[in-house]
Amino acid sequence: MTDIKKIRDEYLNKLKQNLELHEVNQIKTDLFGKNGLISSQFKKINLIAEAERKDFASNLNIIKSELQDLINFKINEIGTSQINKKLDKEKIDITLPERPFILGKIHPVSQTIDEISSIFSEIGFSVEEGPDVENEYNNFTALNTPDNHPARDLHDTFYLAENKERLLRTHTSPVQIRTMLKDKPPFKIIAPGRTYRSDSDQTHSPMFHQVEGLHIDEKINMGHLKGCLNYFIKEFFEVKNIKMRFRPSHFPFTEPSAEVDIGYELKDGKIVIGEGDKWLEILGCGMVHPNVLKNVNVNSIKYQGYAFGIGIDRLAMLKYGINDLRAFFECDYRWLNHFGFDPLDVPSNYRGISR
Repeated sequence: MTDIKKIRDEYLNKLKQNLELHEVNQIKTDLFGKNGLISSQFKKINLIAEAERKDFASNLNIIKSELQDLINFKINEIGTSQINKKLDKEKIDITLPERPFILGKIHPVSQTIDEISSIFSEIGFSVEEGPDVENEYNNFTALNTPDNHPARDLHDTFYLAENKERLLRTHTSPVQIRTMLKDKPPFKIIAPGRTYRSDSDQTHSPMFHQVEGLHIDEKINMGHLKGCLNYFIKEFFEVKNIKMRFRPSHFPFTEPSAEVDIGYELKDGKIVIGEGDKWLEILGCGMVHPNVLKNVNVNSIKYQGYAFGIGIDRLAMLKYGINDLRAFFECDYRWLNHFGFDPLDVPSNYRGISR
């Protein structure tokens, strides 16, 4: 028992001193570690005479509890002291003004894509997506675009290999091919996304956004196409009446093909959609060419349908009065702050922060 009491007295004195946390933890290891002083005493119990064993074990447990309680108290005391010191040094001045809360803006292109998707979803269209890097078959061949077509020219298309097998897609029509290859008709989809062509000026950009539409079913005709586009244009431009005409055109993947013009007039330097005697081209469309259906293993006798392609950036420019396409991609915060849209989840107490 003398050894135990010596251990107790020695470490009680140590723990009463002004110690750092790591020193207290070292004492804990010295006493209760695998080969600690107290742990070693417990291993000796079987070596003590039976008559003395009970008293020895009882006293050892009492000393163990006493030292453990003091160690835990010391650790908590040091932790509390450290927190108090930190609080004294890091006081927050609640009289200071709050930091400015800057809310980002939704880009006009993103807003327009959401609007287009919402309108077409109301009449049963689902949204499909595909990769920006496409293979030649999906982008051209499957869409009935022959090898000598101008769209395949190096000055028009960004090819990624000398053999022209892979390229940045020139339209989102390849999504139609991918959809029809993996599923069976009927199909009723739109495919918004980025597209790429070697062109750059005030109304053209090497990268731009397009939404492709496709509706394949039995007994689909040009009347369905006209009704679909008429509904979309009125909903998108938020007008009750629209003047619309189909002008004959040519696309390899549709037959017959048409450009769609809408009526407008200029008022105070602004374009007013749905009125006047001027015409503005906004999209291309037509009935899906039978060769396209054959290329995706769809029975062109039983099924037919229409397709259309719309420039998303051009629609955004018309609706929101933006006169230069290049501004969409210049990352100018001032421009975005002016033409951008507030998110739907704006805090009720948010008043806006100007920069």
